[in-house]
Amino acid sequence: MKIVKYPHPALRAKCRPLTSLDEGVRTTAAQMLELMYKAEGLGLAAPQVALDYQMIVINFVGDPNEKDAELVAINPVIVEGQGAVKDREGCLSFPDLYQDIRRFKTVKAQYYGLDGQLHEMTCSDLAARIWQHEIDHLNGTLFIDKMGPLARMSSKKALEELVAQFEDGLKKGTIPAGTAAKL
Repeated sequence: MKIVKYPHPALRAKCRPLTSLDEGVRTTAAQMLELMYKAEGLGLAAPQVALDYQMIVINFVGDPNEKDAELVAINPVIVEGQGAVKDREGCLSFPDLYQDIRRFKTVKAQYYGLDGQLHEMTCSDLAARIWQHEIDHLNGTLFIDKMGPLARMSSKKALEELVAQFEDGLKKGTIPAGTAAKL
């Protein structure tokens, strides 16, 4: 399992809901958490590891020793958002690219846990930003889609470099043939 980088087509996929919880899902969640920590992230969505279902992993403080801050969310949705705040945001699928992105300040999220139960969480600021960012991934929406015109212009070179790296990976065979980018 590895984190796919832009413009990998898995990042634009609209993910299907998970309809059952089994040992495979639990194992995948644990692997995603491990990969997220290795990349020093706060969240990771299934399409970022080329999986097409609705699952995200989060650690709101980014510390693998803080298991209480860890969360696995299956079929998550934002049911309510309030206020707005613009803040710096990045993404593990866009290494070294950061821009100010406008998001809800406070959100109410609903999701199923690995226990199969429906959970609800209301949070603000960074935690709310993480929820929104990761759930966007499940719908094929990337943080670059939320950038304003100036942020997009200043990110143009970094995005072109990611596209060139992707195309180079296709040529060298490090990215499977037939993996067409959807820009």
